Amino acid sequence: MNREEALEKARELSLDLILVSAKANPPVAKITEAGKYLYQQQKKHRVKKSGGAVKVITIKFNTSPHDLETKLKQTKTFLEKGHQVQVTMRLRGRENALRFQAKEKLTNFIEAIKKEAPVKVQDQTSSRSRQFKVNITKQ
Repeated sequence: MNREEALEKARELSLDLILVSAKANPPVAKITEAGKYLYQQQKKHRVKKSGGAVKVITIKFNTSPHDLETKLKQTKTFLEKGHQVQVTMRLRGRENALRFQAKEKLTNFIEAIKKEAPVKVQDQTSSRSRQFKVNITKQ
């Protein structure tokens, strides 16, 4: 149909006439709502972000073995999606005197992660602070 007929039909339906492809022979146009069409085009061209976020998994000194398994599964899913994971263990009160045991528990958790998937571990623990931090990425 020609341009005038298309405009007339769009006015009757109270919609917009949108030029989809001007380079085609004949040019392609569509009768629809302009806002809806623009939203669909923006949605189609969005760039998916993956691997940009750092996910934090927090472990406490007295975390039960079952909860550690749950956190292990969550860490595995984050790594599979391409995220970087930061495992944190914060020591409170009397736990600060048991730093060696806390470091050992954190090491055991990281070893369990290594058994599940090949990972690269970047150690960020500091000896003075009350928390241990370890960054993990998938290889």
